[in-house]
Amino acid sequence: MAPKWRDLADRFAEQIKTGQLPPGAQLPQIRELVEAGEGSKETVHKAYKALEAEGLVTSTRGHGTVVRPRVALKRLGIARYDKAKWRDGDEVAFIADRVASGRAYKRNEQTQTVSRVEADSLVAEGLGVPVGSEVYARARLVKEGVQPTHTLTSYYRPEHVEGTRIVDPTPGPAGRGGGYRVLYDAGYEIDHMREALFARIPTADEVQLLQLPAGEPVVELHRTTYTADGTVVEFAVGLHAASRFAWEYDFKVPDSTQDRKGQE
Repeated sequence: MAPKWRDLADRFAEQIKTGQLPPGAQLPQIRELVEAGEGSKETVHKAYKALEAEGLVTSTRGHGTVVRPRVALKRLGIARYDKAKWRDGDEVAFIADRVASGRAYKRNEQTQTVSRVEADSLVAEGLGVPVGSEVYARARLVKEGVQPTHTLTSYYRPEHVEGTRIVDPTPGPAGRGGGYRVLYDAGYEIDHMREALFARIPTADEVQLLQLPAGEPVVELHRTTYTADGTVVEFAVGLHAASRFAWEYDFKVPDSTQDRKGQE
């Protein structure tokens, strides 16, 4: 005979798998189930921890226990930066991900703060400026509905963005086409990028900001953006909830042998 907490967990699991409890639905608070006679506080807590371990729900302090989205959001690679999206249209990167995933979006699901800060060693190396130099930091928090998906902080040299929409803290992208369109209009057309990714354990502040379930790692992104002549026009640091994204890259396979033959 299964323990009572297992029976309770199985009952909720069935409701989740059949769609009775859709992604994003909030489960009753523990005290509500105790008062309804579903078991002791310990019983309900064990049931919820079992659902969390099975990847069916997420639990965060202050937000309760909610059904986890079953399909991860596509985080496009090369395709998300297609110039046709932001130069000729209005699909900034986070919107391109939503469109590719068949998911709804609102422009104000990206909020931001803009400030002038002193470049630490990481930012200084990324932008190619001395440590301590004043740079602009444009910090964004992106949500899908009410759930945060990731943060992204872009750093810029003041001479590249002073007086532009990039330094406007209004929620949403920096006007039509976002930041890359602003740089394009200012004469800094982006040409190539370098991205580095690594997973790590989040800090306590990051767990709270991204509303992460216990034990979930984050994927940190470092992105350096260049013009054709090699000028760095943006260095960005992103933080992504690992379970909320499926990273996708589609690219032509290089053949360095052929490249060398062409140079002979």
